[in-house]
Amino acid sequence: MSYSSVFRFLAFIMLFISLVMLIPLGLALYYGEDDAFLGYVLTIALMVISAVFILNLAVSEDGMRIGPKESMLIVSLTWVVMAAFGALPMYAAGDGLSYSRCFFEIMSGFTTAGATVLVDIEALDRSIVFWRSLTSWLGGMGVVVLFIAVLPIFGLSGNTLFGAESVGATKSKFMPTIRATAVALWSFYVGLSALQTLMLMAAGLDPFNAVTVMFGTMGAAGFAPLNDSIGGYGNKAVEWICVLFMFLAGCNFTLFFYAIKKNFRKIARNGEFRMYFMIILFSIIAVMVQLFLSGTYRTMSESLRAAAFQVVSMITTTGYVTDDFNMWPMFSQMILIVVCFIGACSGSAGGGMKVVRIGILLRLARNSMLKRIHPSSVSSIQLGNTYYDTYTALSIAGYAGCYFLSLFAGSVVISLTGFDFLTCFSSVFLCLGNLGTGIGGLGSSFNFSIFPEWSLWVFSFLMLVGRLEFYTVYSLFTRMFWKR
Repeated sequence: MSYSSVFRFLAFIMLFISLVMLIPLGLALYYGEDDAFLGYVLTIALMVISAVFILNLAVSEDGMRIGPKESMLIVSLTWVVMAAFGALPMYAAGDGLSYSRCFFEIMSGFTTAGATVLVDIEALDRSIVFWRSLTSWLGGMGVVVLFIAVLPIFGLSGNTLFGAESVGATKSKFMPTIRATAVALWSFYVGLSALQTLMLMAAGLDPFNAVTVMFGTMGAAGFAPLNDSIGGYGNKAVEWICVLFMFLAGCNFTLFFYAIKKNFRKIARNGEFRMYFMIILFSIIAVMVQLFLSGTYRTMSESLRAAAFQVVSMITTTGYVTDDFNMWPMFSQMILIVVCFIGACSGSAGGGMKVVRIGILLRLARNSMLKRIHPSSVSSIQLGNTYYDTYTALSIAGYAGCYFLSLFAGSVVISLTGFDFLTCFSSVFLCLGNLGTGIGGLGSSFNFSIFPEWSLWVFSFLMLVGRLEFYTVYSLFTRMFWKR
């Protein structure tokens, strides 16, 4: 284990985040938010001093050596360090929030979980609201991936780092090098972000609201500058724009590369995308019909708008809301629960199990039944035009095991808070799946402010392992990781 490489990389990450924090610092100066401004200044100074100290201390003659173990440790520590420092400006802003709650809020942003302890978001300083939303945008594509893309001066290979942070069943590059892949991914991400911002401004939002809503949409975190989320704008055009870009943020960003190359056939034959699209289509139709027939909405167009927005918001794990879906018929609520468990596509900003994993698990079940009926049969695992090997299938089965063990173990720990089963279970489910809103006691009108301080650290850990898809973090707690 090259600890020198680990700490040097963390130092460069701190310097990078300190540069990014200059943006909300400028906003705090512009809006005259003295406490927040001082918080940003002190945080930036602390990060720079710490980074310089680490760089002088962790000198290595061999340069940066990043292997699988170093990658897992770097990525895990990066997200913890970012949340630890990122919480300081919010803590210093003087809004009466404890450091535990600030850490939870920023960890929720970086992991794009979108969970919140804030009761009155509109009472916060605007620079704090901006920083909170900016963390979710950075976390949507991954800070380490961005670091690989924009800072290649260290001459390191980003293969293992890329695989440790990126999400999905497979970790592949579609460009000649990992750096070129990272640059392409962030180029698509920034391009879509700019387009959504312009469309939101054309729909009537001012620049501040347009940018912060874009952060929450593209990062799939669901952070909004209003207490009533997107519904607070009362703007149908804004809602439909968010539906479109939530859908795009939930797609595998590799597909945008094929779109630019005008290789639409490859997109159409992508099994995960087709499954993702069909799940959304049938879910919207089912929810729309029931909302209309049950009289929840008077017109079919209103039912379509509500169904489309909430289904797309839930499957991409964004968590934006326009209506209180806890008042909807139970069948519609159950569809929302199912789609948020399925989640978005691999290689996207969204969370959840991921569509490709669900598809492969279903095919594994089908193959197992086929093997029982015809013991001599030989079957393959195929989704669309892609075949998956045995290692990938076993990795997905292991992921599912980690997911459910974490879900039940986390629920047992959180039950010590004394809340009912549904509240404990849904809160853990929300954190592991990086979903921005919940069910039961954590519906569209509630948040994590009801939980005690100690439980917020448990939730923060669950958000971290859910975002990094278990293996990266859990490996650190095994003896074999630290063994030479």
